[in-house]
Amino acid sequence: MWIFFFFFQDTGLHYDRYLREVIDFLEKDQHFREKLHNTDMEDIKQGKLAKELDFVGHQVRTKLDELKRQEVNRLRTLIKAKQDAEGGHEMNHKVLLKQFEYMNHMNPHTFEVEDLDKLIQSATNDLENYDQKRHEEFKRYEMMKEHERKEHLKNLDEEHRKDEEQHYEELRKKHADHPKINHPGSQDQLKEVWKESDGLDPNDFDPKTFFKLHDTNGDSYIDEQELEALFTKELEKMYRPNLDEDDMTEMEEERLRMREHVMNEVDTNKDRLVSLEEFLMSTNKKEFLEPDSWETLEQAPAYTDEEMKLFEEQLAQEESNLNQKNSDLQKQKEELERQQEKLNAQKAELHINS
Repeated sequence: MWIFFFFFQDTGLHYDRYLREVIDFLEKDQHFREKLHNTDMEDIKQGKLAKELDFVGHQVRTKLDELKRQEVNRLRTLIKAKQDAEGGHEMNHKVLLKQFEYMNHMNPHTFEVEDLDKLIQSATNDLENYDQKRHEEFKRYEMMKEHERKEHLKNLDEEHRKDEEQHYEELRKKHADHPKINHPGSQDQLKEVWKESDGLDPNDFDPKTFFKLHDTNGDSYIDEQELEALFTKELEKMYRPNLDEDDMTEMEEERLRMREHVMNEVDTNKDRLVSLEEFLMSTNKKEFLEPDSWETLEQAPAYTDEEMKLFEEQLAQEESNLNQKNSDLQKQKEELERQQEKLNAQKAELHINS
């Protein structure tokens, strides 16, 4: 069930706690819990589940009202703190309203059907974009790392530059020198987990038993965190902490790529959870039994030459704007100093004349 993704997993959304608390209290209402377990993804997206809020008991509704008021106050405090940090300047009205997209901010007192509908729709949309944002952040991280490396080289003489370039190539080769990486979610990869992590004979591999072993919270689904845990052995082949050639940020990006790939292959109803039925179906596919080789990050660069060029142009423009701002501030400072000197001179003259 799609809604369990929110309940059992940290979504990374800035309103994650509010989302979890709302679902938690709705689960305590028997009528709503039954509807929750029997509503499919499409009905949820169309707002049919949200309408069931009208049939929720008074005690739960009262608690939801309280949760909403607390969340409104939290947002107001955050916005006020941000405004103070920016020197009290008036903030963009659209930016302010965007903070409230997951609730009806026009009614800050009671939790209504519209609030539940907005919360579900916002969480669904935000989570669909969450991984893409992480990829974009990683791309920027990689480009900044390369930019800083090239800037460092510019400051070296020819001899030291050659030594640095040679050291860089040696590190790349060291990182690429690792055992074969199994295709994520393939029979070979899962059998290795079965052997190395579970301590079982690969010849006795049983998909149903494997699923139950790695459904660690016992909810009958393998969620994204449980799925990512299955890739630890593969990642350890490529990344080791405290070694210069291995970047742990890149390791987490590789983990994300593996998880996305398996979810795209196995999660047929796109609820961000893998059911036992979906898992067993995937083990009968050709991709599971005879997978292609896995293309790792070093084989699939995070950015193109054109993207790197645009990134460096952007950095140069930002630096130019910052220098201009500093120059303007320096001129303002000098002008204030001149005015202060002039004022002091006028005061001294008045003092003499008096």
